[in-house]
Amino acid sequence: MNILKSLNWRYATKKFDTTRKVSSTDLEILKEAVRLSASSFGLQPYKVINVEDKELREKLKAASYGQPQVTDASNLFVFCAYTNLTSGHIDKYINLTATTRNINPAELKGFGDSMKGSFANITPEQNYVWAAHQPYIALGNLLNTCALMDIDACPMGGIDADKYDEILGLSKQGLRAEMIATIGYRSEEDATQHWAKVRKPLDEIFETR
Repeated sequence: MNILKSLNWRYATKKFDTTRKVSSTDLEILKEAVRLSASSFGLQPYKVINVEDKELREKLKAASYGQPQVTDASNLFVFCAYTNLTSGHIDKYINLTATTRNINPAELKGFGDSMKGSFANITPEQNYVWAAHQPYIALGNLLNTCALMDIDACPMGGIDADKYDEILGLSKQGLRAEMIATIGYRSEEDATQHWAKVRKPLDEIFETR
């Protein structure tokens, strides 16, 4: 039941305590939780940028409609999706799989060809939409892990993606910003923490057939 207690405790933190920082040890655990997230085919077609530079975060705050969490939180994670998943990405994944499992890459050729065939049958726009959905799974893993560690977080989609791309030079890496998460510790002045959590009842969420 501890996870339910933690999930009831967490909320989208609006005001962070600027004096408190997430320790380097805890930050590595959060990164590992993101790394271990599930993704379609296991391809993880995204990159997460941990923005620590204060000047960059001030610029990103302006590109986030002035939301103070961007600069006030201990850490800012920017979840970016690859705009065009290529055969090269798949080959890299196949080689990583072979190395990790100590097998010959030739044994995975059929799997690799199957993935390449799947992407060959969709448009570039569909390719990007598929990739853009994947970091949301990693974001969910991050939020749950933060809750279990008594670390506050706020998932945020209210950003100007074009400006984020310009500020961080994402297009040069074949990336586009999808969403962000601010991480740290709630301020005692954040009234939102005292609000009752509003969620639909189970019978509106689940249906048994």
